[in-house]
Amino acid sequence: MHVRFIGCGDAFGSGGRFNTCFQVVGETTNLLIDCGASSLVAMKQQQVDRNAIRMIVVTHFHADHFGGVPFFILDAQFFARRRDPLTIVGPVGLGEWYRRVMETAFPGSSGAARKFEVRLVEIAAGTSCEVEGVTVHAAQARHGALDAPCLAVRVEAEGRAVAYTGDGEWTDGLVPIARDADLFIAEAYFRERRVATHLGLAEIEAHLAELGPRRLILTHMSDDMLGHPDRPRYLCAEDGLVLPID
Repeated sequence: MHVRFIGCGDAFGSGGRFNTCFQVVGETTNLLIDCGASSLVAMKQQQVDRNAIRMIVVTHFHADHFGGVPFFILDAQFFARRRDPLTIVGPVGLGEWYRRVMETAFPGSSGAARKFEVRLVEIAAGTSCEVEGVTVHAAQARHGALDAPCLAVRVEAEGRAVAYTGDGEWTDGLVPIARDADLFIAEAYFRERRVATHLGLAEIEAHLAELGPRRLILTHMSDDMLGHPDRPRYLCAEDGLVLPID
């Protein structure tokens, strides 16, 4: 199994990076975690087989994590000639947010006839679901209001676990998400500075023993973190990086 970092940037393209989009690929698994607005461009640049992707797991509905869904869907319809079903798993409210993002990007597209099925699966914080041999665990992320539809997720498939903080400041709910994960993908927006709704590297360091992942990689870094002298001490995501999960 491996993870491809199709995009690992923040909402504002810090460092010239694409928006968040991680691909988890195994023998039978092929899914995306988030699909930000620039993700289709990144997939084409990296020659990713879009039709092989069976599922998109969405952490929240901000454009840098969800805004690429309309482009993915319409590319699948008109250019990739997709025929196999696509499952989208996301926070409660996914059905309405899917309609909204499709209609905002391309009016009339949410109800258009297609030769493939789009299946929407909502998952509440504190619950799990199993779809096509993949188990998704969700925890509440603190990214805005306390009950906002924002999640940290843990994806388990083929005996491996990939965990992701999503966007959000520290919460104890991250501990069971990250514990013993083969790969823990953690937002590190700033080095020391604490910003409401985002996680910084100093907070990760303070809780790393509790989190206990087998491997940690940093993502969603601002210019502050990208240029910090401590950055080389850590494994950091780069657009196009392919990381084996042993």
